[in-house]
Amino acid sequence: MANTSSRTLRLLSLLQTHRHWAGVELADRLGISERTLRRDVDRLRDLGYPVQASRGTDGGYQLAPGAVLPPLLLDDEEAVALAVGMGDAAQSGIAGIEEAAVRALTKVVQVLPPRLRTRVNALRAMTVSPSSSGPVVPAEVLTLIAQACRDEERLRFRYTARGGPDTDREVEPHRVVALGGRWYLVAYDLTRHDWRSFRLDRLAEPHRTGARFRPRPLPADDPAAFVRAASGAPAPHTVTAYVHASADHVRRIVGQWGTIEPVNAGHCRLTMVSTSLDWPTQALGNVGADFDILGPPEFADHLRDWGTRFLRAAQQMQPRATS
Repeated sequence: MANTSSRTLRLLSLLQTHRHWAGVELADRLGISERTLRRDVDRLRDLGYPVQASRGTDGGYQLAPGAVLPPLLLDDEEAVALAVGMGDAAQSGIAGIEEAAVRALTKVVQVLPPRLRTRVNALRAMTVSPSSSGPVVPAEVLTLIAQACRDEERLRFRYTARGGPDTDREVEPHRVVALGGRWYLVAYDLTRHDWRSFRLDRLAEPHRTGARFRPRPLPADDPAAFVRAASGAPAPHTVTAYVHASADHVRRIVGQWGTIEPVNAGHCRLTMVSTSLDWPTQALGNVGADFDILGPPEFADHLRDWGTRFLRAAQQMQPRATS
């Protein structure tokens, strides 16, 4: 029974990470026969998971949007709250969390009933997140594009370039990238026969075409580097400091804009990622405690420059005349 249960969970995980699985491939991944696979799929259906099956040469299985939420997970209110929260986290600007939040959001939205999707979209449209510095991208747009990237399926959409007219685009989507408070799609533009990055807040009416493609090699080390090069955005700095204050104190001052690791009761390690060294300088100044710089070397030069200017200003201040 334990083996069957763990295999069923593995099957559910695979169905959530791919739009469509061929039956033979799915059975091979699980190390079971196709007959056993059919029984496991029936088990998931009995639990409320809407697994669709198709026959023929392209036959297989996929997890469809559900009429009800799968049991054991969440009730309606919890599901809406979770989807809204993950949508905000996906655009929070917190390094390392955006892509994970999109993956989680995609899985939840994939099984949300339409009535709950409508509530999620309405709540996000009417809510201003203090952690998001860029334009809000609708959850359904973000998840649709992320799924097309995952499934290697062509996209069509209307796009408004800066200073240019609206144009129709058909692309082979590669990755979605969070950078500088905005979301970008890195894709191969089939009309211009070249790689492009598209801001998601300037993209309208995206829809999947159903046409699959073989991925092309990206002409960059990674998608984020490609977006930075295309947009002219500077590479981010990772600033790390050993702060002579408790983790709770530093967390109250810096909040979500840094990662705080307690060392002991009175010390912690603070890591901040920013395209400008000014923000980490201000944040450490606001903490009001001594600190040691762990990296990068250019941050020490930046602090030295700030300190020189502050000292010069203090030395040049004329004392008030006394009567």
